[in-house]
Parts: sequence; C-alpha cells; structure tokens
Amino acid sequence: MKTDVKTLLEGVKSGAVSVDDALLALKKAPFEDIGFAKVDLHRPVRQGAGEVIYGAGKTPEQIEGILDAMARNGQERTLITRLSPDAAQEIQKSRPIRYDPLSRTAVTGIDKSPDGIGKILIASGGTSDQPVAEEAAVTAAFFGNEVVRAYDVGVAGLHRLLSHKEDVMRASVIIAVAGMEGALASVVGGMADCPVIAVPTSVGYGASFGGLSALLSMMNSCASGVGVVNIDNGFGAGYLASLINHMEAKG
Repeated sequence: MKTDVKTLLEGVKSGAVSVDDALLALKKAPFEDIGFAKVDLHRPVRQGAGEVIYGAGKTPEQIEGILDAMARNGQERTLITRLSPDAAQEIQKSRPIRYDPLSRTAVTGIDKSPDGIGKILIASGGTSDQPVAEEAAVTAAFFGNEVVRAYDVGVAGLHRLLSHKEDVMRASVIIAVAGMEGALASVVGGMADCPVIAVPTSVGYGASFGGLSALLSMMNSCASGVGVVNIDNGFGAGYLASLINHMEAKG
C-alpha cells in the first residue's frame, strides 16, 4: 500500500531503515508474467490498493494462479468480482475464500477495519437491484469503509427512503442503485450534502433497454453532485466511493 511505502521512506529519514534495504524493497518487478496474465504488483504503490480479479471469463485454475502470484508478492487480501458459484466451489476446494452468491464476489485474507473519514450509504431502488448493490457494498467494505444499507427504498414508495433520512444526512458518500427509470439517484441527490454515485441497473421492462433508460436518466439528473458509473457496475461505484471516503489533503 501507499502507506507501506510512506512508512518505509519515513524509516529511511529517521535512520531506522538503511538506504540499501529500502532500495531492495522498492526494486520489486512491476508485474509478474504467469503466461495467461501479467499480474500488476505495483498497483498498491500507484493507487493505494492491490489488483482486483475480474472472475467472469476466467477458469478456476487461472484465478488460482493469479491468487498464487499475488500471495508470493505479499498481497494476501484479494477481492474477486463476478465469480460464478461453480467456479467459487471449485476454488474453495484448495483455499479458503469467503464467497457471497448474491453479489458473486469472493474475498481472501483478513477483513480490513474501517478507516475512512465517514460512512458510505448504499441505497437501492428495489429487491431486484440488490445483487448490484451488494457488489458495491462488498467492494466498499473490502477497501476499509463502514457501509450502511438502505435497500428497497425506490421512488414508488418515497416514504421508505424518507425513513432513512438520518442515514442520508450523515453519509460521506452515497451510492444510489436503481433500474427502471433510475429516479432514485435524483431524489437522493436532492436530499444529500455529499457526493452521490449513481448506478443504473439492467432491471426493468422492455423499454428500459437493459438499463440504458436508467443510465440516461441518471446522466440527465437535475440534482447537483451526482456522478454516474456504467450499467450494473457495483464494483466501480464501491471503489470510487472508497477513494472519496479516503481523501487526504495533498501537499
């Protein structure tokens, strides 16, 4: 992590770490080529977080190979997204992963304690949106954030969202997940004093065009402070929310 590099450099400054030892630690190869993948080993230094494995389209053996490469280079905590139940079951035969079938995510390593500046609220329009909402929730929690959920609070029954008004007001970042016409993001954006990340889902009838209707509605929101990620991209929303929730002043 960036904090590890910072600690290393502070050790050199204080004399606790020699220049040669620090140089050795920083001379790691930027990636490891394992044939079917080039595993990015410098991402923690560049971005503060290690590489995440996108599970769809990869065989269990390929995912295990990537996990092995990460472990060899000090990354014990890993997030896997879009992992099928069958692939998860196969991987679990050889290593301990914590799999969530709703969000289709898996996590390895020890859970990270929340260290963000505040809470991330995840609001979803309906029960059908929960797989995407949970992908965002698992992602945000993995990267060290306290997550609050407000599910099934769509605009068809606005009183349901208003019952979470205190959570909305206290959040540092809000992720609004909705299909159909995607109106939830605008309503939340009109209530909140923090950034709102809108996630359109592919939930809806024929004219929703697989989430395109919600995407366009969210992009045309009249509420200020609303940004939009791609259709069904719960991971992207959770990651972005974590970055916002960990912002530091840069000198």
